[in-house]
Amino acid sequence: MRTNRVLKLMSGAIAIVTILVALALFAVVARSDAAAEAPNLTVETATPVPPAPLSPTTRPVATAPPTTVVPLTPVAPVPVVPVPVAPPGATSGTLRAGDKGPEVLALQQRLRSLGYWLGTPDGTYGDLTVQAVLAFQKVEGMGRDGIAGAGTSAALETAARPQATGGGDLVEVDKARQVLFVVRGGAVEWVLNTSTGTEQAYSINGRTELADTPPGQWTVTSVHDGVDVGELGALYRPRYFHPDGIAVHGYGDVPAYPASHGCVRVSNAAIDWIWAEDVMPIGSSVWVY
Repeated sequence: MRTNRVLKLMSGAIAIVTILVALALFAVVARSDAAAEAPNLTVETATPVPPAPLSPTTRPVATAPPTTVVPLTPVAPVPVVPVPVAPPGATSGTLRAGDKGPEVLALQQRLRSLGYWLGTPDGTYGDLTVQAVLAFQKVEGMGRDGIAGAGTSAALETAARPQATGGGDLVEVDKARQVLFVVRGGAVEWVLNTSTGTEQAYSINGRTELADTPPGQWTVTSVHDGVDVGELGALYRPRYFHPDGIAVHGYGDVPAYPASHGCVRVSNAAIDWIWAEDVMPIGSSVWVY
């Protein structure tokens, strides 16, 4: 009996051991199969490769922020007003030597209408216009500068032709105003700027003389068509009217004041005109006062 119990116990132990061994073997086999079926998780370290440089076509371009376009409000064009260009001298209301233009021509025509000789008006303020303006300023008792300033221009607007002192046909020399009048029929036809004797003493060849233009009524006694060289210098185309050799003659300088040794100076152009028009023929009268 006891032997049978022992045998049964041993058989049960053997069976339990067999089951345990079988379970262990099954676990081992299962672990091996799982390992065989699992993926390879080994991570290989890659060698870093530097990025290729960007080509011009692939270079990123900075994008500007969007611009808001505001439409412009139309502005009316500013009208251009043409500014007239004033002729020389006209901007200041003054005309002087060297100026040209219609204002000068108008000045010349006005002077000529009053009898002031200046040749043919041509719109150029030359020496003859200076001489005429000087003569006008002398007759009107104004400052003598040969410039047609505001005062001279204003006087020209209301001026009248000068009055002769004598009657008939003659030449009058007004020493006080330093002008020469060509008188025809008792009226002043032309006025010339002139310069007479200084009325001062001067020395010539060891003697003392007076640079005077003697007053009185005289007559043209001789003429010289050319340059007459005398003791006091050269006289251009003189017309002598006094026994002391005093004449009306041309000269390069005819100032606004007495400057001669006694003769009556006029411009060279004026004496040429006197000869051309035979204004002072031999035997004609010259009245100096």
